[in-house]
Amino acid sequence: MTQDLLPITRIPRTGLPVHAVVVGDPARAAAVAELLDGAVEVSYHREYRVFSGSWKGLPVVVASHGVGAPGANLLFQELADAGVGTILRFGTAGAMKPGIADGDLVIAEAAVRDDGVTQQLLPPEYPAFATPEAVLALQRAARETGTPHHRGVVWTRAAFQPGHLPLFPYTGVGLTAIEMELSALLVTASLRGLTAGGVLVVDGANADELVDEEGSSVYDPHRDVVAEGVERGAVVSLEALRLLAEENAR
Repeated sequence: MTQDLLPITRIPRTGLPVHAVVVGDPARAAAVAELLDGAVEVSYHREYRVFSGSWKGLPVVVASHGVGAPGANLLFQELADAGVGTILRFGTAGAMKPGIADGDLVIAEAAVRDDGVTQQLLPPEYPAFATPEAVLALQRAARETGTPHHRGVVWTRAAFQPGHLPLFPYTGVGLTAIEMELSALLVTASLRGLTAGGVLVVDGANADELVDEEGSSVYDPHRDVVAEGVERGAVVSLEALRLLAEENAR
């Protein structure tokens, strides 16, 4: 019955696992779901493609949210409405610090709220911070799998392409990477009492400079080094969920 489905994502109101990995691309959701045992597609509506299965015995959800924080936040809200209590975002990002290579992971400790949606929900002074346990679980999973990784504050920015405003108001303040959805997740998690974090695969350096105003961009996220990083990041994300569940069970 349609009343048993949530209105935007069309996911069921009840019955989903409580641990979730969220990604932008519906095809990436399918690829991550292939790592699960007994994966089934729960729903696919608009950009929201949702799977359930298990990772090393832990029931998990894998869901896509599309590009940009406003639409992504609808998924985060409806996952919470459906009873999901832990959400890790697994995405891609542009590096903003020297020494972070393509294919490396960035584990977010917090995010700059330049996402285009949370400013309409809360005062700008409200922080977007990852759950400390999620940061530590992601770091441990990265270490145990031998995955190159970095920790730090990321910049969630609504605009991917440059415009007339200054490109880098946060240059020189130690940000590690730039992406488009994480701060919305972290704010939603804080408001809803969820455990949340983010791990990002670097697919280029200094994201705004990768897309020029003439459209002759050299940005190419489809290289082998990025694909290899995505494969490692998927495992790190799922393993971090398992570690969080294991810690909560103690």
